[in-house]
Amino acid sequence: MALTDSEKLAPALAEAKVGLAEGGIPIGAALIVDDEVIAVGHNRRVQSGSAIHHGETNCLENAGRLPASVYARATMVTTLSPCDMCTGAILLYGIPRVIIGENSTFYGGEDYLRQRGVQVTVLNDPECVAMMTEFIEKNPELWNEDIGEE
Repeated sequence: MALTDSEKLAPALAEAKVGLAEGGIPIGAALIVDDEVIAVGHNRRVQSGSAIHHGETNCLENAGRLPASVYARATMVTTLSPCDMCTGAILLYGIPRVIIGENSTFYGGEDYLRQRGVQVTVLNDPECVAMMTEFIEKNPELWNEDIGEE
């Protein structure tokens, strides 16, 4: 039986919680192909002192090198609407579907993804919303750094 979109969100949400527990920004991602989780990742900018390890890019890094035919069957699942950098990575690798946990705390490049033919599903998951809302309220400077604002 095929996984539901909410079931596909679960590993990304678990990764977001790992990132939060590590003192980082609670954004997680999972790359799923044929209902199998190929890789997971979470935002590691704080933990690694990285400029680029957002949830989606960390997930792609953890997936390693994959043939284009695998990406063409993949779904990127992310707890938060992807920023421009992560949107670009999704497009670069030709990932045809993105599931977003929520986009009320941050609205990223999902319109551009749609314009480029990517199927985008937003779940408006209450747990994702609550986690990011609380994080942003408690860590506004860290959050603004992550999204490139002052």
